[in-house]
Amino acid sequence: MKKLRVPKRVVGRRELVDFPQFQLWGVEAKVDTGAYTSAIHCSNIHLATRPDGRQCLHVQLLDPSHPNFDGTPMEFTDFSLRDIKSSNGDVQERYVIRAVMRIFGEDFDTEFSLSDRSDMKYPVLLGRLLLRHGRFVVDVTRRNVSYRAQQAAQSSPS
Repeated sequence: MKKLRVPKRVVGRRELVDFPQFQLWGVEAKVDTGAYTSAIHCSNIHLATRPDGRQCLHVQLLDPSHPNFDGTPMEFTDFSLRDIKSSNGDVQERYVIRAVMRIFGEDFDTEFSLSDRSDMKYPVLLGRLLLRHGRFVVDVTRRNVSYRAQQAAQSSPS
């Protein structure tokens, strides 16, 4: 008996994504098949020790120039420190968290490395791990496929 395959969805080279747990909506993301792990821009990264002795990571997601920035510091107790190869081939130690990202109205729990992307055009990078997990294929001639699909679904009569 043949196994039923779930069809792959097409994403463009740029997409608007949501992070419901962070109350961030419509964040621009670059789809990058050369990156393994997804990344999100953050600043003011520092470790703190809780009264119970556990380490927690404090960051600010996005930056003041971003329309969704509200300055709220985020705290993560579940994180790791890993070597991540940057686009220029340099290996950098970065903190990695798990976060829920929404695209096509569906939530995906995936890993994001935390890095200063202030010199980059897009605050979020979507890597192969997420693309494979979500069964996405990339059409580099398209942009904001998910957003447009959601707009069409909302405007069509039920």
